Amino acid sequence: MHALHGGLIDSPGTPHILTPGDYMDFRFYGGVDEIGGNRIEVSCNGDGIFLDFGKRFNIENLYFDEFLQPRSFSGIADLIELEALPWIPGLYREDQVRYLGMRFEDEPAVSGILLSHPHLDHAGCLKYIRHDIPFYMTEESFLILKAIEDTSTLSSDLLHYKPKFHFKEKKRKTGNTSHMRDKNIKIERPIKLLEPYKAEDLGEFEITQAPVDHSVPGSCAYLIESEEAIVYTGDIRFRGRRDQESRKFVKKARKFSPTVMITEGTRIDQDNSTFEEDIERRTSDIAVNHRGLVIINYPIRDLDRFLTFYRAAENSDRTLAVSLKQAYIIKLFEGLGYPWLRDLAVYIPRRNWGLIAEDAFVCFDGEWIPAADLPEEYMEQDYRGWERAFLELDNTITCRDLREEPEEYLFQCDYFEFKEFIDIKPEGAAYIKSKTEPFNEEMEIDAERESNWLRHFGIYQYRRFHSSGHAGRSDLLGMIRDIEPESIYPIHTRNREEFLIFEDEGIRVLDPPQ
Repeated sequence: MHALHGGLIDSPGTPHILTPGDYMDFRFYGGVDEIGGNRIEVSCNGDGIFLDFGKRFNIENLYFDEFLQPRSFSGIADLIELEALPWIPGLYREDQVRYLGMRFEDEPAVSGILLSHPHLDHAGCLKYIRHDIPFYMTEESFLILKAIEDTSTLSSDLLHYKPKFHFKEKKRKTGNTSHMRDKNIKIERPIKLLEPYKAEDLGEFEITQAPVDHSVPGSCAYLIESEEAIVYTGDIRFRGRRDQESRKFVKKARKFSPTVMITEGTRIDQDNSTFEEDIERRTSDIAVNHRGLVIINYPIRDLDRFLTFYRAAENSDRTLAVSLKQAYIIKLFEGLGYPWLRDLAVYIPRRNWGLIAEDAFVCFDGEWIPAADLPEEYMEQDYRGWERAFLELDNTITCRDLREEPEEYLFQCDYFEFKEFIDIKPEGAAYIKSKTEPFNEEMEIDAERESNWLRHFGIYQYRRFHSSGHAGRSDLLGMIRDIEPESIYPIHTRNREEFLIFEDEGIRVLDPPQ
């Protein structure tokens, strides 16, 4: 257990500090015997890099939830205390370290962090990293992180941050002075966008980004040359919409002749049975034969799944209606092979004042008038800055459109947006959920609450069509046999023992050192 006392950290062991003369070292600070939380330090001759730096949800969920979060003034200390972050000198941002009375190292602990993809179990703890450690990633990963940072209240500071605990003196007209927080400081993180299969020098390492298929755009593996030839798969699948990228990676990795392979194994104990084409076909069939609204629930950053439902809408002569957050992501990705925003409907929800409602009345200058007659600037003030650009589009719809013409739409609605049902009145709608099955108690509680909403509104046609973003057993075994590394570290799995079959094939299966 880690604890803070007067700015010092007590722990049962000494923090790992690489010293010149060390040869080659691997340290796993997450991702071992768990799904996600990847944080892998690779060190060579006094230099080091991290492969991902994600959130360990299995630990954080023991202590936190949506409304109980680490304290903003003490984020790293809270997580270190609960063993959700490792204490590594020289790794974390200066404002948090100095505020806690800890020494801020002159030199960063590593030369860079390689991001495999922007899911939070791989990228969610980047916000704690100090300002002079560069992040390496694909362009698509950068765009997804930008969308998360711009639209989320809980996952900010990923690409830049405004330091806390900076105050300044402000002179007033009276001649007096007061003190206030300096909000004008904004630190841009050094971001390096990597091109596919173009080698880059990074200290003691030569790194090459290799695109792979996963459930978020811009996912990649890495080929890393140093004293060892290292392959890091990140998260990977086959037989998806970008299957050819994963297969090209396997060919390149085999030619690379890796001595060490760090591979995910999420589904090593089971095979995939559903693919994007299956989801498209099944959704299309429902949408063609159902007379009312079809509601779909899928991860908005999975643009392959978005494309699947877009095509299902086309197949059934419907329009895909998306949330503001989905619209923001689609706008960022226009021109990168995805549908254009103009070909969708953008759903505008009622916000705090509920002004987008033709039958609502408000008091304006002492007189009750229809909300629709308010000056336009009042409507805009009810929405966040990034949302306002969508309000005047020609292809926006509201609850009234879905209520009056439900047969015209496939409506994207996340669990956290179910309150929209109160205005839409979707009785008799079909509901398609395209997300993973609940795998912990909190998700099971959410699933029960989800069922309550569906029952209340008479939504009894419920289907679950999901395709995993992770390779199944046969594809994983085939990938490892094709690449033929000398040794493997299995991570991102609860079933490491399944990899032991490779011991009989001349591939060493190593225990990830923690």
